[in-house]
Amino acid sequence: MSETVPRPTLEAVAARAGVSRATVSRVVNGGDGVREPLVERVRRAVEELGYVPNQAARSLVTRRHDAIAVVVAEPETRVFADPFFALQLRGISKELTAHDNQLVLLLTEGRDDHARVGRYLAGGHVDGALVFSLHLDDPLPGLIRRAGIPTVFGGRPGWSDGTGDDLVYVDSDNRGGAREAVRHLVGLGRSRIAHIAGALDQTSAVDRLEGFRDVMGNADPRLVVEGDFTPAGGERAMRELLDRCPDVDAVFAANDLTASGALRVLREHGRRVPDDVAVIGFDDMLPIAEQTDPPLTTIRQDIEEMGRLMARLLLKGAGDPASGVVLPTTLVRRASA
Repeated sequence: MSETVPRPTLEAVAARAGVSRATVSRVVNGGDGVREPLVERVRRAVEELGYVPNQAARSLVTRRHDAIAVVVAEPETRVFADPFFALQLRGISKELTAHDNQLVLLLTEGRDDHARVGRYLAGGHVDGALVFSLHLDDPLPGLIRRAGIPTVFGGRPGWSDGTGDDLVYVDSDNRGGAREAVRHLVGLGRSRIAHIAGALDQTSAVDRLEGFRDVMGNADPRLVVEGDFTPAGGERAMRELLDRCPDVDAVFAANDLTASGALRVLREHGRRVPDDVAVIGFDDMLPIAEQTDPPLTTIRQDIEEMGRLMARLLLKGAGDPASGVVLPTTLVRRASA
């Protein structure tokens, strides 16, 4: 049996570099006041010995954990089935990795999970939180506020933090993108334009519905059906629309997954797309939009960049007085409209 090789200690690094233990500690923990030649000697000794700082001890000194909680207010089954979350998490992960921070993923399945997440955040395990997919009645904002840690939200908050302070968030131009989608359908000569909304307890769905109404203010109210941002929700809503309004000639869906469900139902009912019914989605998630039949015209939002920007704002201290950052959207034309 091989013997376990002891880990190099701070004292061993100090001896190798010919400096005091306190000097090594300041260099390793990013402190000031050490002359550059000594810094280089310490770094060289660290590399030669393969010294790895004790994270727990380092946290006591720096009060930093180099770990960020990513809180997704959705159940596990939804998070791992929806490419939106994978793209946003990829953007967050890239930014945190570039700054040598760990990502701690926290999901919420129910009210008990909210309390668990709140306790974890208040327990001093992480330096901040990135939170997205919140619902309007979600208790998480209050729990996070009580935890007292820096936070950046994904999506426009639909609540106040209760202190009068601005909440820091990153979002896309949901309302403007929806307007562009519906104007495109109007430009194609469509007049019975329906909207399959997302879950209306989320601000992104509300904003996209408002964008639809900006263009179609006098539309038949039967042409709006609430979905839930899933393919199954898109199928249910499309069947309801065809029952209510069989003469519908265009559909703006709240996201690409919803649109994919709507396309399946239209195909089942013998409706040709785009000849009989034009369809537009929202997101431009390529695994979805390019593989639907026909390929989906959609509104593109840069989901991965939203994640990166959330992480960047948090790591910078989120001190910019402009509390909301709204990224632009663009129409991507394919065969469905």
